[in-house]
Amino acid sequence: MDKNTVREALLDHTQALMMTRGYNGFSYRDLSELVGVKTSSIHYYFPSKEDLALEAVNAYSADVMSTIYAIDSSAPADKKLDRYTKLFGRIIGDGRRICLCGMLAAEIEALPDKVRQAIQAFFRANENWLAKVLAEGEAQDTLDAGGKPEAAARALYSAFQGSLLACRLFQSRARLEEVAEAVRR
Repeated sequence: MDKNTVREALLDHTQALMMTRGYNGFSYRDLSELVGVKTSSIHYYFPSKEDLALEAVNAYSADVMSTIYAIDSSAPADKKLDRYTKLFGRIIGDGRRICLCGMLAAEIEALPDKVRQAIQAFFRANENWLAKVLAEGEAQDTLDAGGKPEAAARALYSAFQGSLLACRLFQSRARLEEVAEAVRR
């Protein structure tokens, strides 16, 4: 494997492990077995677990946010929300995963400060995007944010994150699909 391939494989497996087990639920030994490299090789790319987690969170965030920002800006607000909901549905994958940043938020007290800040930035970016969509939806009379799109966006994003936990717990996507319905007119 070339250097870029090893690095990408390490990040991909780290994301998958953190989405299912959290930050403290995996080790460099787990990664070495999955990728087929020695733990010393992992330290070459990521000297510390903090470095690895931060890179994994940043890569995950960039991927998710680029997908969100690619949602057609000319689409009606309720259709944007539908596409956003489908994005969350893809996060679930085989039913065992939840949002990487949602999983890590549960462990926030055990995380290094830089990782914590990256997770907070991810939450804020999602909430800001949702606030804009909710404000548009109110103007289009298709979504109801109670006249407070920022507060409604925070509540809605929390509901999306919580629905992923419930989807995982009950092995059903229905909980996720119910979330967006709460703000429809």
